Amino acid sequence: FESRGWRAAPFQREAWRRYLAGESGLLVTPTGSGKTLAAAGGPLLEALRLGDAPAPRRAPANAPPRLRLLWITPLRALANDTVRALREPIEALGVPWTVAMRTGDAGARDRRLARRGLADALVTTPESLALALSYPDAGAILAGVRAVVVDEWHELLGNKRGVLLQLCLARLRALSPSVRTWGLSATLGNLEEARDVLLPH
Repeated sequence: FESRGWRAAPFQREAWRRYLAGESGLLVTPTGSGKTLAAAGGPLLEALRLGDAPAPRRAPANAPPRLRLLWITPLRALANDTVRALREPIEALGVPWTVAMRTGDAGARDRRLARRGLADALVTTPESLALALSYPDAGAILAGVRAVVVDEWHELLGNKRGVLLQLCLARLRALSPSVRTWGLSATLGNLEEARDVLLPH
């Protein structure tokens, strides 16, 4: 923020504090106001606090999964932009994380990292998450996930893709009981209902 001449907004600081306190939440604020940094900041601060180690240059076949942050986007077209938006603060803070994308447009490298759980942050879609949960080793790969961010929650609320994601999140919470879930949107009407559907726990 300092290098950009920016000042963190109060809602961003509050989101970071609440995440680090173990809370989940729903963040609704206009487009361009800094939702991505608000949602990513907590997991990145946690990574700094925990001293996450960098990945080995050549991961052995039996390398343990590293997945810490799942970023779910319903709009495949936004996945590339999200990957770029995450890499920027990760690199600026010196967090030793690898970011990958698992959508229908992902390259071979990203697919391999996603399949083995070797990306620390993974941008994916509800359908790709459902596929990941179907694999026999899903428990081992997803058990270490600390945070799930559901971007554009209004796009999923009240439709079949949203129900699929709700089921996936329930399964993920069973695999990683301490996982925190944050929904993001710029256009939601009934905030309490939107929150309760995303965060029934």
